[in-house]
Amino acid sequence: MADRTGLRDEPFRTCVGCRGSDSWSALLRVVAATDAGAGDTSPVTLRPDPRHRMPGRGAWLHPTPDCFQLAVRRKAFGRALHLQAAVDVSAVARHLGLQQA
Repeated sequence: MADRTGLRDEPFRTCVGCRGSDSWSALLRVVAATDAGAGDTSPVTLRPDPRHRMPGRGAWLHPTPDCFQLAVRRKAFGRALHLQAAVDVSAVARHLGLQQA
């Protein structure tokens, strides 16, 4: 049921890095993109979805270097996106302005 004021609470999501909750507009959505012709051994590329419109399951992340590094270290993207293959996080790192070593 909609409220009478027309104002609704924004949905909350959990950051895969720090595990803190925040509104979905404050978080960056990350989705897995696969190449159509690639085999099962190729890594899955993670892509940032700042407009929250790309199809598929998404993982949510605070757009900070600390949360990104925590998520990579804990391998949280693979778990959140239900992936068995290795993930390539370089596109997300570029979006956040980080140098991936």
